[in-house]
Amino acid sequence: MQKILLLGGGLSTTSFIKYILDNAEKYDWKLRIGDQQLAPIKKQLANHPRGECFDFDVTNQEQLYHEVSEADIVVSMLPARFHHFVARAAVELGKNMVTASYVSEDIKELDSKAKQKGVLILMEIGLDPGIDHMSAMQIIDKIKDQGGKINLFKSFTGGLVAPKFDNNPWNYKFTWNPRNVILAGQGVSKFIRNNKYKYIPYNQLFTRIERITFDEVGEFEGYANRDSLKYREIYGLENIPTMFRGTLRRPGFCKSWDVFVKLGMTDDSYLMEDVANMTYREFTNSFLVYHKTKTVEEKIINLFNLKEDSSILYKLRWLGLFSDEKIGLVEATPAQILQHILMKKWALDEGDKDMIVMRHLFEYEINNKSEQIESSLVVYGGDHTAMSITVGTPLAIAVKRILTGNLTGSGVQIPITKDIYEPILNELKEFGVIFKEKKFKEGNFQKTYSTL
Repeated sequence: MQKILLLGGGLSTTSFIKYILDNAEKYDWKLRIGDQQLAPIKKQLANHPRGECFDFDVTNQEQLYHEVSEADIVVSMLPARFHHFVARAAVELGKNMVTASYVSEDIKELDSKAKQKGVLILMEIGLDPGIDHMSAMQIIDKIKDQGGKINLFKSFTGGLVAPKFDNNPWNYKFTWNPRNVILAGQGVSKFIRNNKYKYIPYNQLFTRIERITFDEVGEFEGYANRDSLKYREIYGLENIPTMFRGTLRRPGFCKSWDVFVKLGMTDDSYLMEDVANMTYREFTNSFLVYHKTKTVEEKIINLFNLKEDSSILYKLRWLGLFSDEKIGLVEATPAQILQHILMKKWALDEGDKDMIVMRHLFEYEINNKSEQIESSLVVYGGDHTAMSITVGTPLAIAVKRILTGNLTGSGVQIPITKDIYEPILNELKEFGVIFKEKKFKEGNFQKTYSTL
């Protein structure tokens, strides 16, 4: 019997757990899940004879090494800052490891030792990163195999509420980690456009967008991810003139979110004073200039040059930011307070379903002619969330292929080679993860609105 150790059993792992248990009898697997929140995991396991869970603390080195030593493969879905603890244990104990998270500098340093030990650390095998890599590389390799030269690559991904359940003025609900949403984009975003390097500081990020339309689900706007430039080397496109990766939201979201950025509400670097007695209105006013007679609303209108009937003002009012409701926290940073407020208003209602949207756009030259490929993905949540399907399922397929000897290798890797991405993308079609492609000849290229 092969033992699969899953560390971290959050919402994005539900599809992973189902896949492993559905195939456990066939492949003679046992799934052991370590987490500190066991109730939802026990509910999903439902006394399955091939599954069990236990209380786990990744900082307990003795427990970590014991659990890894007993496993045939380790899957880490812990918060990203803990992956290197698991990876180090896996390498030292000679166990393969898989995770959906980005490769960190700490884990990069384990590459040579993992190769010496014959250990595979497969990372970035979820959605974004993961499916984005695999689907992009599939097209890149096809173009290159035909002798084509790629001049432009743009890629956008968004996790949003499905249209049927999109019923608030922000057209957004939390479908993944709220803290990551609040802190998204901080720092400098960088990309290349027509051989010109471009840099967008955080205070301008949400004013620079590209408008994108999906046939199935309508219009979105995309803002820049932090570092698009590193993907030139990862994808073998070192000399590409245009490379851009971004995040998708519904139209109007970015301009409204920019108010929070400009005010300083997304700052996570300091604790605010007297939070325990603060109201939402006082929280908002604390970022505005002092005035004896002007209301908080009037200050916002003046600062951002808004009209009384502005949709932005309506969205802020709908969130309760001008109300006298107490925040209800003892101490917090501005970002933590904003997250606390938004979690009350942007939570998924019972029965709500989420949606994943992804779009790749390529422009390339082949046989002295220019062509364009648009590749689009839309996945809806069902019994499991779309986020769980697109994160957990490729992760589970990778684990299966490693355990059955169909995916081999060593060192720190991501899924950018055909032997990894082809079979995983093929199997993902069974779960509704299907890309639709459109091709355009020169003169008929898809046009997009952009302020980038």
